[in-house]
Amino acid sequence: MYVTIGCHPRNAAEFDKFRGGPDAYVMAQKAFLVDPANKKKIVAIDYDRLFFCPKETQLRHFHRHFELAEMTGLPMFFHDRNTGGDFARIITENRGRFKDGIVHSFTGTQDELKTYIDLGLYISLNGCSLKTEENLKAAAKVPLERLLLETDGPWCEIRPTHASFKHLKMTQEQQDMYKPRAVNKERFVFGNMVRGRNESCTIGQVLLVLSDLYGMDSDELAEICYQNSLRVFFPQELAESEEK
Repeated sequence: MYVTIGCHPRNAAEFDKFRGGPDAYVMAQKAFLVDPANKKKIVAIDYDRLFFCPKETQLRHFHRHFELAEMTGLPMFFHDRNTGGDFARIITENRGRFKDGIVHSFTGTQDELKTYIDLGLYISLNGCSLKTEENLKAAAKVPLERLLLETDGPWCEIRPTHASFKHLKMTQEQQDMYKPRAVNKERFVFGNMVRGRNESCTIGQVLLVLSDLYGMDSDELAEICYQNSLRVFFPQELAESEEK
């Protein structure tokens, strides 16, 4: 299991609350990052939750994550929601400070997509990325070499009310793998999902929606996304496998 380290935008006020202040907060993250036992990537910005954390606080501390990226060479894992161009501006200003970046849970417009692709970022899609017809139009424009899949569980599941649902065509075998029986958490046994919770197995639903949207074989698309994930998160392992 691998993790990301950083500060979710809604929690950006933690920089100021941390004992010793923002510098001590960043030093604590750096200490975690340099520990060889830890695997990590990095997180960033969301204006869609201003009631959790003011925009000014998010902006003030976003740039500290670039310090971590410069120190480690790790990819950056970004959260962008309704940022009104600030996210793109900040990334553009700091693009030389990190190698790879992923726009996680992308729900933006086609114009925003083009901006992020031009910046050399990867685009990660989940159920929330595929809610509306406009979402689907943008998703269809993601270059395959820049596409990643995710669930963002326990949230962001694909629902019958979503525009993507008509593209979700599953065989019984796929149903068993990607949408197993859901039970209340008190009755959970291995092989079931917990009712009301999006889980890792549903990443196959995102795959099937996109393969239908793109008109391509789901196994082929899965392999492309897998190779992309190796390229951005595990480049050394990918290079070693290609040498064999």
